[in-house]
Amino acid sequence: MKTLLVTGYKPHELGIFDHKHIGITYIKKALQKRYIPLIEEGIEWIMISGQPGVELWAAECAYELKELYPELKVAVLPPFLEQEAQWKEESKERYREVLNQADFVKPITNRVYDNPSQLRLKNDFLIEKSDALLVLYDHDQPGTPKFYLEPALKKQNSVADYPIFYLTPEDIEDARREEEMDW
Repeated sequence: MKTLLVTGYKPHELGIFDHKHIGITYIKKALQKRYIPLIEEGIEWIMISGQPGVELWAAECAYELKELYPELKVAVLPPFLEQEAQWKEESKERYREVLNQADFVKPITNRVYDNPSQLRLKNDFLIEKSDALLVLYDHDQPGTPKFYLEPALKKQNSVADYPIFYLTPEDIEDARREEEMDW
């Protein structure tokens, strides 16, 4: 495994409406806890599409880990040009920061959004180009991550070795408890 696709919920799906929400700290701590053994086992790339929420936090997490693992790289493959055009300014700014630090950035389609098939193409393309998926997901609250899980499960059924790693609400709660114990 060399390339780990990371995705999960958008902020509003998690009840997060502010970039300073404490929950982001716990999500990032849980992501780091998952990243480290995977990096030590050979993951070289963290790949995202750059959507707000878990994906941008996943990239920020990877950047923080570059001090310990300088070989770790981040790829951002947005589904189309100017994906951030309709976002709030604060989200646009965080997206630009992630893009500026990325080792590789290339839109999957070289045009602006023109139809929903670009999003399905993005999901299929990223699953195809990755060796494993790490997804923040709660089976009781499917949300947008289900659109990655469908092609991931299809690939897992057709290819013997496509691991799907789940980051769950329990993992985030564990990170919260650990953080409180550190205080």
